[in-house]
Amino acid sequence: MARLAGSSRLLRAINESAALGHLLERGPLTRGDLRALTRLSKPTTSDVLRRLEEAGLAMIVGRTSGGPGPNADVYAANPNAAYAAAVSVRDTLGSATMPALAAAVCDLTGTLRARAELHVDPRATDPVDAVTDALAEVCRQAGISLRQLDHVQVAVPGSYDARTDTVHHIDVPGWSRPGLVGELRRRVLKVVDVDNDVNLAAVAERHRGVAAHPDGGAAEGFALLWLGEGIGLAIDLAGTLLRGARQGAGEIGYMPIGLPGPDGRPDFQDLVGGPAVEVLAREHGFAARTGPAAVALAVAAGTPEAAAFLAALAERIAVGLAAVVAVLDPPLVVLAGEVSQAGGEPLRAAVEAALNTAGPLRTPISSTGVTDDAALLGALDAALSAVREHLLSGLQF
Repeated sequence: MARLAGSSRLLRAINESAALGHLLERGPLTRGDLRALTRLSKPTTSDVLRRLEEAGLAMIVGRTSGGPGPNADVYAANPNAAYAAAVSVRDTLGSATMPALAAAVCDLTGTLRARAELHVDPRATDPVDAVTDALAEVCRQAGISLRQLDHVQVAVPGSYDARTDTVHHIDVPGWSRPGLVGELRRRVLKVVDVDNDVNLAAVAERHRGVAAHPDGGAAEGFALLWLGEGIGLAIDLAGTLLRGARQGAGEIGYMPIGLPGPDGRPDFQDLVGGPAVEVLAREHGFAARTGPAAVALAVAAGTPEAAAFLAALAERIAVGLAAVVAVLDPPLVVLAGEVSQAGGEPLRAAVEAALNTAGPLRTPISSTGVTDDAALLGALDAALSAVREHLLSGLQF
């Protein structure tokens, strides 16, 4: 009898999880809609919705009208049942205008409740204090408390090694301190995850950009090359990110380019990082304070000199990208980051042409479809997915 009772509870939980999953994925649904999707009986569907309402996970948001048959209640996931938050940490020491932190919070349905960008001097402010203050600000704007957050995802310009609780390959002061993430969890929330910002940009690309098909299906995989002041690579394998044994997969800026010389061994960052792009642009007659600004100037000019500059930059990009394609043979390469966005279609076309001459593999290249803060949006998508998975799995146990 105990086994039968346990089986009955598990079945109810599985049904509740399935119904809530459909409400989260598809939005408001009637009992009839849910019955068609879950293939449950009328009484079972009604019981499932009643239990979800009692648990505060679902609510009635309206009634149908104007169609054949009687009006029906319309159900939706309760947006206030859980909250996800994201923080994006930026390397802004060279900028007097760019905010050092961005933060956002959304509810269970994915609706953005608040977003803020904060100017923080990382040399004078402890990272734990900075992140806590950023989260407190967006929670204040959203009308919730820090304690109501269910998951926080932090995007960093580096690689987080959970075994040592250390962020590596990061140039933001204070962020390489061992134990920092543990401090964040004790201060803010037990569930704080940290990931590389380019990896999270790839999450945003899969959810919101060119890696997602219009019918909701996802591309089988892609490599996202981030071209900005810094360089990074994200490798998406059918929705799973390749992070490496020490979370360092994608640190392509350190990839050696050529043999050592009198000034040391050049790497990919030396070739196509922001400062290198700025110098190359100046050599072609396009002077600006940053690499992305110089690229934007050239694209706007549209002159033969601009085309020559973009072709020269594309040849440099193809040097590193050809190695990526030769090793991974991805079905798609996405160009992202400030330089890529500034270059738009002219730079994309130039990179594709240069890559085609650099090796035998013909790989489609696309510009990013995420024009907003990709790292922040990807962190928010990752946090929301974690919240939903926790809720859905919790219903089954």
